[in-house]
Amino acid sequence: MAVTVPKRLLAHTDILAALGLVGIVVMMVIPLPPGLLDILITLNITGAVLTLMMSFFLKEPLEFSVLPSLLLTMTLFRLSLNISTTRLILLNGAAGQVIQQFGQFVIGGNPVVGFIVFVILVVVQFIVITKGAERVSEVAARFTLDAMPGKQMAIDADLNAGIINDEQARERRRKIQQEADFYGSMDGASKFVKGDAIAAIIILFINIIGGFIAGVVLRGMSWPDALHTYTLLTIGDGLVSQIPALLISTATGLVVTRAGASEANLGQDLSRQLLSAPKALFITGAVLILLALLGLPKFPMLLVASVLILAGVLIRRTKKAEVGQESAAARESALAESKKPENVLGLLQVDHMELELGYALISLVDSQQGGDLLDRVVLIRRQIAGELGFIVPIIRIRDNMNLQPNQYVIKLRGAEVAGGELLADQYLAMGGGGKEDKIPGTPTKEPAFGLEAKWIHAMYREQAEIAGCTVVDAPTVLATHLTEVIKNEAWEILSRQDVKTLVENVRRQSPAVVEELVPDLLNLGQVQKILSNLLRERVSIRDLATILETLADHAPAGKDLDKLTEHVRQALARPILQPLLGKDKVLPVLTLDPKVEQQILDSIQPSDYGSYLSLDPQVLQDLIQALSREVEKMMLKGQSPVLVCAALVRINLRRVTERQLPQLTLLSYNELVPGVQVQAVGMVVPGHAG
Repeated sequence: MAVTVPKRLLAHTDILAALGLVGIVVMMVIPLPPGLLDILITLNITGAVLTLMMSFFLKEPLEFSVLPSLLLTMTLFRLSLNISTTRLILLNGAAGQVIQQFGQFVIGGNPVVGFIVFVILVVVQFIVITKGAERVSEVAARFTLDAMPGKQMAIDADLNAGIINDEQARERRRKIQQEADFYGSMDGASKFVKGDAIAAIIILFINIIGGFIAGVVLRGMSWPDALHTYTLLTIGDGLVSQIPALLISTATGLVVTRAGASEANLGQDLSRQLLSAPKALFITGAVLILLALLGLPKFPMLLVASVLILAGVLIRRTKKAEVGQESAAARESALAESKKPENVLGLLQVDHMELELGYALISLVDSQQGGDLLDRVVLIRRQIAGELGFIVPIIRIRDNMNLQPNQYVIKLRGAEVAGGELLADQYLAMGGGGKEDKIPGTPTKEPAFGLEAKWIHAMYREQAEIAGCTVVDAPTVLATHLTEVIKNEAWEILSRQDVKTLVENVRRQSPAVVEELVPDLLNLGQVQKILSNLLRERVSIRDLATILETLADHAPAGKDLDKLTEHVRQALARPILQPLLGKDKVLPVLTLDPKVEQQILDSIQPSDYGSYLSLDPQVLQDLIQALSREVEKMMLKGQSPVLVCAALVRINLRRVTERQLPQLTLLSYNELVPGVQVQAVGMVVPGHAG
């Protein structure tokens, strides 16, 4: 929680803090008058009390993140005061009114009592509070560092699920880093307080022995007077120093033992939690009454028991009244809500992508059951960004009781586009060349690519791998299917808002090309259409700067989006060809019969929505059958089926073949860049091409 402080109070605090730190060091070597020393001792006590109060009223430790540095400063300040008071005690036999009054008031002028009180204070501070706070800081630092990866993954999962936005994710990551730094610093800062306690004991004995020698030798005092005077002053000095040190140690312990962020401070948490159960108060009161009856002092026992029982009665009445008020308020709220006009705007929102799971697959998402699907979705979004160059929107993952227990459905803008069934506790074996038939399991088809496969139990996994099968778990099957769906439907997923985000990202690096193109030559919708054309054929738009530059070069000559898409493909020819080439840089391709290619060119008709083919249905069917035969031949040889044709033919023929021959890649002659060796392995000649 950020606290607002008037700017005038912060105007020169940095300079004052720097000068104050230098002054603390100077105090160690320059003698100070008793009056100034009294003021500084008072400031030390004030700072300790203020630190304790700040620690008490914290709601979370990070609100006091300056505490480690403050501990060092306060420890150094106390040591400087110890040195200054020691100098005055040894030189003058006096150290100001504050120390003198502490010696008289706190310990009644008795050095023996003062020494015992001082030792007890040091033991309490050193062994109990400081030691415990140091251990808590050490454990908290280690656990915070160990938990950082898990917390980061939880943030990514919440971001992916749409629970938080990017700004909230950044804030939570920053807070996790601050927590690790804070507890690490507190682990080291606790050593300052421990060292201060040790130094206090050493200074005590030095002052007593040195004062006794100075009083007897230099000031001519009798040894009983010297021992009494200097012991009293030294004990007073030690108490003046150790009481603030004890307050600081307590403040440190309060901060590091806060279990986490809370909506209330420590006092409110204590009162709310300790007084939350009236039964506990009644039982405690009854125990005190029993102890009084057994012979312990009756007045204090019965007094405290009466207070506890009375508090329990009042709390119980208050709770009943609050419950009644809440019930009445809930009824009034429900009645008022029922009278309001129905607001259905929230029902109109449609998610870009959804993944719905049957109840038997919920374990894939639940991290407490070992599910890592949310983490996989985060990796999928990163993978798509790296491969295709656009950011996949948030994928909502929810359960659907209307689905079969093992069924899942992938939706795009509310419409189902893919689905399948998984056996969450089994493995999918595929690609064994028929050897998997001997392994017990449930036959099925791999959902992403339609391969013959079989669900098998974990006990048969090794047997399937020996048989040459590819064996994957259920989350991997689902993640692979989801990845393929995103790649296939990327052109539909890409929205105008996504395009605006991508263009603005380019604008920050290359503002000239964006300003030249958008909106003077092409508007955002036209750019989106061209990018969708590219994604439809799985062409990456990651190099958006080159795409926009190409559009800026050719858009002045015409706004035909199909032709502009072809120009962009030519500019991206090398990355398009790269995955199609073999090790020897040879590109095996199919070609069209020149007569067929000319016939297609003659049948291209322009329209308001782009060009289209007006071929005779029989001719088109023969062409697709001929293409299918040639594609099958290439695939049997282990080659990627590629057809090369004219640019204008390419995009129109792609629209005809993309559903029946999705594995066929179409290239234009203009995309065959120098350095690529093209090998024609077949010509497509339809049986009724004429």
